[in-house]
Amino acid sequence: MEIRRSGSRPCQAGAVEWFTGSVKIDPLFGPTDSSCACGSWVTFAPGARTAWHTHPLGQALIVTDGVGWAQTLGGPVEEIRPGDVVWFSPGEKHWHGATATESMSHVTVQEAFYGSAVVWLEKVTDADYAR
Repeated sequence: MEIRRSGSRPCQAGAVEWFTGSVKIDPLFGPTDSSCACGSWVTFAPGARTAWHTHPLGQALIVTDGVGWAQTLGGPVEEIRPGDVVWFSPGEKHWHGATATESMSHVTVQEAFYGSAVVWLEKVTDADYAR
């Protein structure tokens, strides 16, 4: 058994290349010798969001606080709330983040494929975000 105490791993700001607005990422666990799974606790300030991206083996989001939005390419923007679990299939182009007026936090779980858990793409435009 291994216990990683809360706050024992440094949090980081979301990289401006991949996020719009203020985003805080707290790493929870990463790939090990026996698992390719990794996860983080991500907090988005109002108006903050990811860029469009995909995951080679898919991604699960578990919303823990606030209200957010998520969208897959060509689909509607969906509201997500605490307790909601969102699954993005492998290769599904999507984005997620807070609403324009409320913050949102979620836990992410995805697996790395040949060392990569995410493929970052272009930023979500303000017009697309505005719904």
